[in-house]
This record gives sequence, C-alpha cells and structure tokens, in this order.
Amino acid sequence: MRLPSNQTTLRSEFADDPDMLGIIALFIHELPQRLAAMHTALAASDREQLRMLAHQLKGAAGGYGFPKLGEAAALVDQAVKDGNDDNVIRSRVGMLAAVGARIRP
Repeated sequence: MRLPSNQTTLRSEFADDPDMLGIIALFIHELPQRLAAMHTALAASDREQLRMLAHQLKGAAGGYGFPKLGEAAALVDQAVKDGNDDNVIRSRVGMLAAVGARIRP
C-alpha cells in the first residue's frame, strides 16, 4: 500500500456532519500526543507499545474519517508485526507523522 506523497490538507470525511465536529476536533487535538507517544516508544525500542499505539490509531482514524491516517498507522502496525528492522519502522513512523501533520479541522 502506497500513500500519496502530496502535501495537501487532509480533512475528515465527516467534516460536514455537525454531530461529528466536536469529537473530530478532540481527535485532532489529541493527535500530536498520540504521535509523540509513538516516537517515545520507537526511541525506547518498545515495539509492542509502538504496535499497540499504531493499531489503536489505525482504528480511531477510520472512525473519525481519516482513512489516509489509518492506512499510515496500519503500515507501522504491520511493520512491527512482521519484525521489520528499525530503519523500516522508523521510516513508517515518519510517514505517519507526515500524514498527521496534514490533518486540519
């Protein structure tokens, strides 16, 4: 699975649903902390924690209407499950962070 490399802003598929606005805003607000926790797990070589965080983000991202973020989180999750080397995992976490940086309300 390959993610687009463009730097366009990503908005939730549910951005036009007034019932979803509050929880989408909360998800976006908490996203930097989620990504920071993943970077911390990566730096500590805590692969199980990293996999768990990526797996949780994969599910949450889809539920909040951010499928590209979910796809990027799935790549991290799968890399850890497959036992890929640190460089591959680090690259996928970097890609996930780049996708996360494109998310806007």
